[in-house]
Amino acid sequence: MDELIGIVRLTFHEGKLEEFKRLSDQAMEIVRTKDSGTLQYDTFFNDDQSQAIVVERFRDSAALIQHGANIGDLSAAVLATGEVSGELLGNPSDEIRAQLAGSDQPRLFTPYASM
Repeated sequence: MDELIGIVRLTFHEGKLEEFKRLSDQAMEIVRTKDSGTLQYDTFFNDDQSQAIVVERFRDSAALIQHGANIGDLSAAVLATGEVSGELLGNPSDEIRAQLAGSDQPRLFTPYASM
């Protein structure tokens, strides 16, 4: 399984929802125009829009690395909008594993069974 799935969970700081939406729109435009291996990039809000989940799906580790480089300038600003946690699902490359080493975010989950 080369495909990777990222799940990002955000709980917004007071007054940061609109800033997140603005940054999210910018990220979506970058994904559409610059990413070649991003297969899914969807944002979901809870009922009162105090929380969001972003679901990202990448063709492979190279696509995830490209995505990170493409939206790198926005990342710090997005992280500043709230408390962030996440999971990476799949078998990432050694390069991505090295980037994750020593950090608890995102948490890596590797496949056990799939169809």
